[in-house]
Amino acid sequence: MVRRHDPERRQRIIDAAVRVVGRSGIAGLSHRSVAAEADVPLGSTTYHFTTLDELMVAARGGLDDPRTDLAAGLAAAMGERLAGDRTGVELEYELYLAALRRSALRPVAAEWGEGVAEQLSRRTDPVTARALVALMDGICLQVLLTGRPYDEAGAREMLGRIIPAP
Repeated sequence: MVRRHDPERRQRIIDAAVRVVGRSGIAGLSHRSVAAEADVPLGSTTYHFTTLDELMVAARGGLDDPRTDLAAGLAAAMGERLAGDRTGVELEYELYLAALRRSALRPVAAEWGEGVAEQLSRRTDPVTARALVALMDGICLQVLLTGRPYDEAGAREMLGRIIPAP
C-alpha cells in the first residue's frame, strides 16, 4: 500500500472541525463527522487528534493566537456559519427565543454565548468579549431575518471598532 504524503491534512481536519461545530454545534462534533467534512479517512482524524478535546482545542487555536487579526477571524467564522445551509444557525436562534418562555432551556441557550465569550476573554477583557458576542448575535440575526447576504468586510469593520487596539 502506498502512503500519500499530505502535509496539509492536519490543518484540513482542523478547518473541517470548525465548520462542523459552526453548522452542528459541539454536539455534532465527532471524528467521523470531521473526517467526512475534511474528506479524509476516519483514521486520519484519530491519528492527528486522539480525543475530541484535542481537536476542539486545535480548532479554537486560531482565535487564541495573538498574532492573528481577531476581527477578521471572527468575521470569517460568522461567514462560515452563515454560508450554505443555515438550518443549524436557525435552530440555535429558535432555541434562544424558546428559552425566553421556557426557563429550562435557558442554560442550554446561553452555553454557546458563554463559551465564545470565555474564549474571547483570552484575547481581550471580559466586557469586550461579551460585547463581541452580542454584536455577532445581532449580525447573524439580521442576516437570517432580512435574507441579505452576509457582508464579511462590514462585519470585520464593526468588530474591529469594539476590539481595543493592542
